[in-house]
Amino acid sequence: QAQLVESGGGLVQPGGSLRISCATPPRTVMWYNMGWFRQAPGKEREFVAAISRTGSVTYNKDSVKGRFTISKDNRKSTVYLQMNDLKPEDTAVYYCAAAQPGTPSAATSSYENWGHGTQVTVSS
Repeated sequence: QAQLVESGGGLVQPGGSLRISCATPPRTVMWYNMGWFRQAPGKEREFVAAISRTGSVTYNKDSVKGRFTISKDNRKSTVYLQMNDLKPEDTAVYYCAAAQPGTPSAATSSYENWGHGTQVTVSS
């Protein structure tokens, strides 16, 4: 299975911005759909955003649309999540995951391979 490595998490004040990254083996993001999920303490893992191998994107509209942007760099085989106007309720461990190509899915069961996560804490 492809190894996914998240980075870039940290502590940020409310209203601040952060960009987290997911490094993948070469060509992974060209062949798979990639997703970002998050899990807060005591809560289920939640879909955040996904990007298809062709670049189509989808978001969890209720919680992050308009504030978060998913993107990828095929040359670097890296997926990014730019997070703006962060709120305390965005605090969670953020995971990236890979899924077979097709329509990007919000279901965790669609994703075959997961990273170990990066902690994002939004607090003053």
